[in-house]
This record gives sequence, structure tokens and C-alpha cells, in this order.
Amino acid sequence: MNRKFISKSNAVLRKVLNSNENLDILQDFIKVFLKKEIKKIQLNPYLQKKAKNLPEEENFGIADVRVKLKTQEELNIGIQFIDGYYAQNKMLLYYAQIHSNQLDYEDNRKPCKTITINILDFNYLKTENYFSKIEIPSKNENKIELYVIELQKFILDNTKPKNKQEAWMTYLCGRPEKEIKEILKKYSKIKKLDNLLENYWQNETME
Repeated sequence: MNRKFISKSNAVLRKVLNSNENLDILQDFIKVFLKKEIKKIQLNPYLQKKAKNLPEEENFGIADVRVKLKTQEELNIGIQFIDGYYAQNKMLLYYAQIHSNQLDYEDNRKPCKTITINILDFNYLKTENYFSKIEIPSKNENKIELYVIELQKFILDNTKPKNKQEAWMTYLCGRPEKEIKEILKKYSKIKKLDNLLENYWQNETME
């Protein structure tokens, strides 16, 4: 994993990404992995509010956004890192939190389908693919839809990313460093995230 993520990955990325100024990074990441054309994206504001009341060990995800696609469909999307303990439970609990928290919008938006993207720095599913989709039947609504990114399964062929998804994976994995330098030159959103993380760690102080 990229060493800039290691310490409290969800908390650090939540701090640097949960602002309207950085929604373009989240939009780029979602578009690349979910292959969806996004017309509009906005933060769901309760994430930071609730995080203040959670115990320190509760990461509660990186971001929770509402997107409107070019097809006019709306989606509620949550993104989180997961450590090696109780991965299945954490995926389902996070999905339930993100989906049910739509009740706290305090506006006229109707609840919509929820999708979560779960990033793991260990092998979990039996498939050899580093990016997988899990669908779980649900009686009362659409299928529960979970996406899983397993960083350790990503192997960069010929050491050079062939597309933007491979560029994101290379950056998330933090290897090889030579290719990351080229990625930062080529992809502005990844470069912007890298700058945000650099600034965060340079200015971070003990509380």
C-alpha cells in the first residue's frame, strides 16, 4: 500500500477529501472504477458530524457522496479502507450505515440505491481479479451492491499502467516508484490527491 495511507487510512483521506474543492478527485476515482458517467456529485454532510461522536478506532469510511449520472439515475456511494479483521461484517455494516444515513439528509431528496467501494490491503475473495463486484439479494429493495478492490492482487504488467484504472491502482499500491512519478505527471486528479497528502503530513501535529 502507498505509505502515505498507512496511518489511519480512512481518517486521513476523510480529512483531505471531504470538501467541495476536492470532489473532482472522488468523481474521477468513482468514474474510473464503476465506469459511470457522473453529471453531478455532492458530499453527504453527516459523515463528519457523526465522526465526532465515534470512538477513535471507528474509521467510518473515507467519503459518502450522492451522484447523479448522465442517465439521470441517482446513487449513494460510500468508500472505505478495511483492515484484516471481520472484513465481511465491516463491508455489510458500512453499507447499512451509508444506506440508512440517507434519512439524515434533511432536504427533499428521496433515498436511492447505495453502492460501496471497499479497499483491502490483503487477499480476501477467491477470485484472482483485483476488482470484484458482490451482489446480495434483498427482499425489500434493490440488491446490495458491494465493490471490492484488493491491492495485493494487482500486478502491473510490464511495469507500466495501460489505462487510468491501472494508474490509480499503481498509486494506491505505492509501487513501483518510477511509474508513480510518471502517473503524477500524466493524471491531474491523482497528482492533486498526492499534493493534499503531502501537505497533510507536513502540517500534521500531535493532538
